[in-house]
Amino acid sequence: MKGFVLIVICFLLYNIIPNYYYRNKYKKIIKTLNTSLKEIALTFDDGPDPVYTEMLLDILKKNNVKATFFLVADKALKNKEIVKRMIEEGHGIGLHSLRHKSAWLSFPWQTSKDFGKSMKIFKELRYNIRLFRPPWGTFNLVVPYYAKKYDLNIVLWSIEAKDWSKNTTINQIKERIYKKVKGGDIIVLHDSNGAKGAPQRTIDALRELIPKLIEEGYEFVLVDQKAGVINE
Repeated sequence: MKGFVLIVICFLLYNIIPNYYYRNKYKKIIKTLNTSLKEIALTFDDGPDPVYTEMLLDILKKNNVKATFFLVADKALKNKEIVKRMIEEGHGIGLHSLRHKSAWLSFPWQTSKDFGKSMKIFKELRYNIRLFRPPWGTFNLVVPYYAKKYDLNIVLWSIEAKDWSKNTTINQIKERIYKKVKGGDIIVLHDSNGAKGAPQRTIDALRELIPKLIEEGYEFVLVDQKAGVINE
């Protein structure tokens, strides 16, 4: 019984309490853009995906929209040409961990290795990464330390469409964004992973949503353009 209590206390101190603090109280986490205009940021997690990301890039290009992609480092290494296209077409990129492992499942030395290997991959690819979004937006006690060590600005979001869920429809994705959106919002969506067919539903929703938002006067910007990102 004592061993179980000790495990629970350690879990609270290492995961639950830091996660609550950094998600809700820590002022240096970026959740919105620093703007008073109708500027918003589209962000995509979990890619690059050899099936869906190219389709998404086609839609963004058609509408002359720029977005920020938080990439899984191992996937970036396996899909170099897609990442190259992102950069060439003016999109931003950030880190989304090495293999999309939750911080809650990583001991301190594993978290250290995750950051180190990820940054090494992007250095080999010759991309200067300045942004980091933890998988599922979760923190353990040491995630912010390693983000700071590698000069990474932590980015979360202000609007989530839950597009990864098998229960989320195309219309729900559109409505969850359209009904809430306002200037300064950072919108999180996914171009990989999630339930079967989830990224396709996201893509189908954006085909209609992006032109509608443009018609309403919204301008799509990169996170590091309007979020007070520190580039030292």
